[in-house]
Amino acid sequence: MIIETILKINPNAEVTVKDDDINSIQWLNGTTPIPVADIEAKMTELQAEYDANEYQRERATAYPSIQEQLDMQYWDKVNGTTNWEDAISKVKLDTPKP
Repeated sequence: MIIETILKINPNAEVTVKDDDINSIQWLNGTTPIPVADIEAKMTELQAEYDANEYQRERATAYPSIQEQLDMQYWDKVNGTTNWEDAISKVKLDTPKP
């Protein structure tokens, strides 16, 4: 996660990190070092963003496949039912936005 965080701060940075240890960062090819405090702050920010979007990841696995959804929509139109809307609403209710 450290290298990914550094690249979020400076996409052109060239670094190596041993065992994801923030104290083992080696800056390569003249890359200007980023203070450890800045890296840690960015890691905290990215973790908070990741945590805040957990509901999206949960919904993504809970939704029926696109093929199933298209089939539901077809049969809803043919039969005048709301199975697709009901399925999507259930997922949204089961995993609400924070």
